[in-house]
Amino acid sequence: MSSQNDPQTLDQAFAQVNDEILEMFLKKHKDYGKGNILSIEELGISMRIVEKAERLKNLLIKQEGDGPVNESIEETWVDIATYAVIAVLFRRGQFQKLDVVEEK
Repeated sequence: MSSQNDPQTLDQAFAQVNDEILEMFLKKHKDYGKGNILSIEELGISMRIVEKAERLKNLLIKQEGDGPVNESIEETWVDIATYAVIAVLFRRGQFQKLDVVEEK
């Protein structure tokens, strides 16, 4: 059964995931700002991705048994993707220079 929000093509599905990545970024940016990323820079971002990948590995292994309790596998993938986009923005100098539009 398909709802109106179910993507009908792969590019629609990709765009939907990108929207989820943006939503995750904005949520975390509102909580933490840019300071933590600016202080750890690109190497620190890569370390965060490595930590998330290790967590993902453990979640996937536990999935075979009891499954994850505190964080879903999908959330972890979205976190990794979010950090990857931040890293690209950082490398381009955009993360450092640009700000998020404040909600009204």
